[in-house]
Amino acid sequence: MEQAITTPNARDRFDRMHAAIRDRICMLDYAPGTRLSEEALAAEFGTSRTPLRRALVRLEGEGLLRSVQGVGTFVTDVEVEELAQTYQLRLELAELTGKLGATAPNEALWQDFRALAARSEAMILKPDPRAFAQLNMEFFLALLRLTSNEPLREICERLYFKTARIWLKSFFASRIDLGDEARIFDREVRDILSAIELGDLHAAALFQRAHISMSFERMRKGE
Repeated sequence: MEQAITTPNARDRFDRMHAAIRDRICMLDYAPGTRLSEEALAAEFGTSRTPLRRALVRLEGEGLLRSVQGVGTFVTDVEVEELAQTYQLRLELAELTGKLGATAPNEALWQDFRALAARSEAMILKPDPRAFAQLNMEFFLALLRLTSNEPLREICERLYFKTARIWLKSFFASRIDLGDEARIFDREVRDILSAIELGDLHAAALFQRAHISMSFERMRKGE
């Protein structure tokens, strides 16, 4: 018996469109100052401008875009010092993920963690800025699955993507040694996964908090 083909609903399409544009901004595919074409994006995603504009408005609210009346929508720029308070908030929220709705990983999440750990180890031998940024992003999103507190997850995700570009910009500007960062990140992954394996999700969150803090300080000193 053939399975029925399910059509993605409007919310799913909106979420995918929002995530795709957000990821392009954070991976610097859309560089700061880039003017986004609503016509081109609507055609690419096969949608009208109304849902596209809702996605752009959401991204503007997240600090990734700015709209200039009568001119267009542009990708914002970010600097480390401008987002110091955002990083401070990320530190506090990181610890909360090990307290509020802390949930042990199921087998599917463990498989994802193992695959991420293998990619992290391989990154030490062949570091690549874009692949490293993608790995960092996927590991962060995997860690968010350890809390069932939806409001906390939403806030953490929003703040992460607000700061994600700074890290990648630092690599492209050669202000941070990518090889060193790959080794530091691999230690972070192993420290966190060791704590999770022991069932101590609070300790895992504290490791994440410490690494966010140290990463921010390295970026500040590398400016």
